Amino acid sequence: MTDGKQEAGRAGMSRPHGQKSTAVVVAADAGGTFTDLLLLRGESLTALKVPSTPDDPSRAVLEGLRTLLGERTGGEELLLIHGTTVATNAVLERKGARVGLITNRGFEDVVEIGRQDRPQLYALVGHRPPPLVSREDRHGIAGRLDTEGREVTPVEPDELARLAEALGAVESIAICLLHSYASDRHEEAVASALTGGNDGEGGEDGSAPPHPARPPVSVSSRILPEFREYERCSTTVVNAFVAPRMARYLTRLREGAEATEIRVMGSAGGALPLSRAISEPVRTVLSGPAGGVAGALEHGRRVGRTRLLSFDMGGTSTDVSMVPDRLLTTREGRVGDQPVAIPLMDIHTVGAGGGSIARVDAGGALRVGPESAGAQPGPISYGRGGTEVTVTDANLWLGRLRPEGFLGGTARLDRDAVREPLEALARELGTDPDAAAEGVIEVADATMERALRVISVERGVDPDDFHLFSFGGAGGLHAAELAGRLGARGVLVPPDPGLASAWGMLAAPVVRDRTRTLLRSSDDPAAESDVAEAVREIERVGRAELEAEGLDPDSLSVTARIDARYRGQSWELEVPAERWIEAFHEEHEARYGYRREGAVVEAVTARVRVSAPGLSPPSTLSPEPERRAHERAQVRWRGRTLDTPVYWRSALPAEALPGPALVLEYSSTLWVPPGWRVLRLEGELLELSPEP
Repeated sequence: MTDGKQEAGRAGMSRPHGQKSTAVVVAADAGGTFTDLLLLRGESLTALKVPSTPDDPSRAVLEGLRTLLGERTGGEELLLIHGTTVATNAVLERKGARVGLITNRGFEDVVEIGRQDRPQLYALVGHRPPPLVSREDRHGIAGRLDTEGREVTPVEPDELARLAEALGAVESIAICLLHSYASDRHEEAVASALTGGNDGEGGEDGSAPPHPARPPVSVSSRILPEFREYERCSTTVVNAFVAPRMARYLTRLREGAEATEIRVMGSAGGALPLSRAISEPVRTVLSGPAGGVAGALEHGRRVGRTRLLSFDMGGTSTDVSMVPDRLLTTREGRVGDQPVAIPLMDIHTVGAGGGSIARVDAGGALRVGPESAGAQPGPISYGRGGTEVTVTDANLWLGRLRPEGFLGGTARLDRDAVREPLEALARELGTDPDAAAEGVIEVADATMERALRVISVERGVDPDDFHLFSFGGAGGLHAAELAGRLGARGVLVPPDPGLASAWGMLAAPVVRDRTRTLLRSSDDPAAESDVAEAVREIERVGRAELEAEGLDPDSLSVTARIDARYRGQSWELEVPAERWIEAFHEEHEARYGYRREGAVVEAVTARVRVSAPGLSPPSTLSPEPERRAHERAQVRWRGRTLDTPVYWRSALPAEALPGPALVLEYSSTLWVPPGWRVLRLEGELLELSPEP
C-alpha cells in the first residue's frame, strides 16, 4: 500500500510568547495501526500517515520525519512533540525490566497484598496476576519515619553499602519507604547509596545518563509524594518496570530525529520535556489518547461547544472521555492490572477499532474484537496478508469506504479480496455477506455505545446536553449512529480527524503537575493558612522548573486544587484550592445529594499545575488538490441499498447537506445516514445533527 501525504496552506500560525521560537514543529502520534504526523513549517502544514512498526515504533516516526522534512537546511531547528504507547505496551505485555524494590523491612509484600480485593468476585478460585517485581527482588531495610516525617529509626549505613550487591542483576530499581510523602530524606539516602550521588537520570537537554551501566532508580517521593502506601508503591514499580525500555526508545528517537528539542505527550493532557519522560515514563502511559482529548476541547472552544463526549476510534481500539467544559483527570487509573496513581486523563478504552477482527464463538454468536489485525498484517483490504474480516473490511464491503478514496486517494483498498473471507463468515452465521457485514458493524457499535455510556449515563450524566466529538481514522463511519443511540445533541468532526491526536499535541500546553500530601483539618485554626502556603510553595517549584526550560515567566498560568473529605471518609473529592472548605461542602452535595454542615473537612492532598500555552494551530483546511470526483456510491444500510452522493470535504456546499452522504478527506471518511444532516461550521468543523 502506498503511503499518502497531504499539504495545505495555512494562514496565521501563531506561536505563543511562552515558548521558544522554532523553525519547524512536528507532532507524531504512534498508534497501533498508523503513525500520524503533522508538520508545521512557516505557514504551511503537511499531514502524513504511515503504517506503524510495533516492533520498534521509532522506525515509523523516523520514516515519517524523513518523508516530511526531506533535505533539511543547515541550522534549521526542529521541535518534535511525540505521543507514544511504548510505556503502555510494556506494562500490558509485561515486557519491561527486571525490577528490584527497596522498602521498609516487613513491608516487602505490600505490592503483592495490595488492598486485598478480589478481581473475580464470584470465582471459587480467584486468579491474580503476579506483581511486576518478584519476591526475591524485594529487599526490606531498617529505618522508619512517622506520619509527620520525624525519624523513628535511622537507616543503617552498613546496610545501604551492601544494597547494590544484594540487588544482583536487576535492570531497574524502585525505592518506596513509609511516609516518604512527609519527608524524603530516607529515600534520598538510599538513592544516593545506590548511585554514588548520581541517580542516572538524563539532563534537562535529554542527554544520555552519565552512568549507563547503573540501573535507573525510581524514587517514590519524586514521582508521587502522596500517602496511600500501595498506590505509591505500585506507581513507582510501574515507573521502574518501563524506565529502561522507554529510555532506550527515546534515545534512539532523539539520535535518529536530530531534533533540537523533543517533548513527549503526558497522560494528563500536557507535554513533558524529554528528560522527564525518561526519568518518569509512568507519566506517558496515556500519551497518545491524551493528545486527542486535549485537541477536542480546543476545537470545541473555537466554536463555542465545550460539553463533549470525546470519541476516538482508531485502527486497534476506541478511546472515549467526557469533557464537561474542562479536561477530567483521575488518580484511580490502571494500566492493565496495575494501579497507577499519577494524574491520568479520564479515558475509557475498549477493543473496538477499524482493525478489530470478527469471529463466531463456540455458541454461534458473532464477536468483534478485542483482537486486532493491527498494522501487520492489517485488514484484508490493505493487501498485506490479512485473512480475517475486520470492521474496516465490513465498512468497505457495505460501500461506506471508497476503495479509491483511501488516504485522500493516494492508496487503494481491495474490496474483491474481502469477498471470500466474508462469505465464509456469513456461512458460519447462516446468512449472506451483506447481512454479515452489517452484523459486524452492529456488534462493534454496541461495544462502543457501552463505552460511551460508562463515561456518561453510568455517572449520572445525560448525553442530550453533549456533542459527540468524533475523530480517529474510523470514527466518522460510526459517529452518527452512536450519537443517535445515546441521544446526544449531535456530532462534531474536526478537519483531518484521523490526525486529531497529533493536532492536539500541537495545541497542548507544556505542564508541570506537582502534588503534596497535607492532612490538615478545618478544626485547626492554622489549616487554611497552612494549605495556602503549601500551594504557594508547590507553585514556586513548578514555575522554577518551567522557567529553567526557557519558558517566559509571564506566560505561565497556575491551577490549584485540593483533595478533600469529611473526617472519617476513605476517599476524597477534588475541589478548587480557593475556599476549599466551602467548595467541598458544595461538591459533596452536588455529587451525593447532601452536605454535613459543621463537620470537619480534611485537606488531604494539594495538586498544582503550572502550564505554558501550547501552539495555536489553525483548524481550517485549504482546498483539496484536484481529484477525480465521485458522484454516487451504493451504500448498504439497515438491509437497504442507498444511492448515495459522495463529496470531498473541501467541496461541501455552505448549506446543510442531508443524508445519506459520504464525505471523503485525506485521513477519514464520514458517513451521514438518512435522517441526519451535515453543516460546515466556523473553523471548518463539521456538525452532524438529526434532521428536524
